[in-house]
Amino acid sequence: MGKTITTRLPDNFVGIIKDIAEKEKVDLSTAIRKLLAEAIKEWKKEYAVEQYRKGEFSFGQTAKFAGISPWDLPDLFKQKKVLINYDEEELEADLKILK
Repeated sequence: MGKTITTRLPDNFVGIIKDIAEKEKVDLSTAIRKLLAEAIKEWKKEYAVEQYRKGEFSFGQTAKFAGISPWDLPDLFKQKKVLINYDEEELEADLKILK
């Protein structure tokens, strides 16, 4: 099971979340969890790409942290306007990580 967390939200956020819950035909808590899950997924992609851009993550580490397939990573890089820096040594390291 999960933990209960209490937070204060601006009125406009609450209104938007209520609208989303109504359109999705779910309760408010379900809508919040769904939106939060999507935001976390996007944050992980952004963070992973930034770490790759800084040279902190390899290609494989970026894919793994972002939670996407290495085959989908070039599309994400293209979307974020990131050049791929990849050599044979990185390939070997990434193959070990992905195993």
